[in-house]
Amino acid sequence: MNFKEALVGRRSVRRYADRPVGREMVSSLIEAAEAAPSAGNLRAREYYVVARPELKAALAAAAFGQEHVASAPVVIVVCADPARSGRRYGDRGQLYSIQDAASATTCLLLAAFDMGLSGCWTGAFDELMVREILSLPRRLVPTAIVPIGWPAERPAPPPGRDMAEAVHWIEG
Repeated sequence: MNFKEALVGRRSVRRYADRPVGREMVSSLIEAAEAAPSAGNLRAREYYVVARPELKAALAAAAFGQEHVASAPVVIVVCADPARSGRRYGDRGQLYSIQDAASATTCLLLAAFDMGLSGCWTGAFDELMVREILSLPRRLVPTAIVPIGWPAERPAPPPGRDMAEAVHWIEG
């Protein structure tokens, strides 16, 4: 598979086969996430890997009842570390750490697709609940809950977008 195929073929999957995802595969996903671009190469992000059923159920509740979170074999919570970026970039560090976490989440999902796995970037959640469930240090900000598993569905591609509405050329 080439990169363009991964970009075009990846889908948000919310139904997973009853098949475990090995620790080595999860480690490979985290390595791919860590290869993502990062402001100042500070990598102001951390990952919480959750396989315990009761914690996955709690995360699903924190995600406003999104059951695909609980049904996946493993859930990776990606967190930003604003203080890490802030030491170099001051107030802009907050934004840069969130960008770092977002780029890592993208790479993680593309790597999952490349490995035959699927996931769903889940951004709608109660931050305080997630903090409590995972006992996160105060310095971290959860940015994405990413359930990962073997796909049990193949969602259709989303409708295209008129690029004239999205792209603005500023030339000579």
